[in-house]
Amino acid sequence: MATEAELTGELERLRACVAQVTGALIVSDDGRVLARDVSGEHPHRLAPRAAEALRAALRLAAAAGHGTAHELLVRADHGWVGAYTAGRSASLALVTAPQANVGRVRLEARRSSARIGALLDGTPDRQENP
Repeated sequence: MATEAELTGELERLRACVAQVTGALIVSDDGRVLARDVSGEHPHRLAPRAAEALRAALRLAAAAGHGTAHELLVRADHGWVGAYTAGRSASLALVTAPQANVGRVRLEARRSSARIGALLDGTPDRQENP
């Protein structure tokens, strides 16, 4: 099992790679914050909603017959909000500035969620090609 320092380190790496990511959380399936690197966000409000939204995306993809969903990205008035599966029982939630390069956000969030999943599940990091 990963330490909080390892998980926070991955969030810091993500934010260093994509400056427009203004906050990132690792959230358990039940909405608990496992690690965070946020500035000005409300992690304990965001965490359960991110977990809930990702569960809804999973149900939507299944209902469409498209298999398992892996990410959800929402454009809002003041930036982007995303949730990515991270291993068997967690997710990566993030918020961005409005001018964020969405392609870069998605690429780095996918990489981070794979690393986080490997840390949490105790498996080697086998990154998929995004």
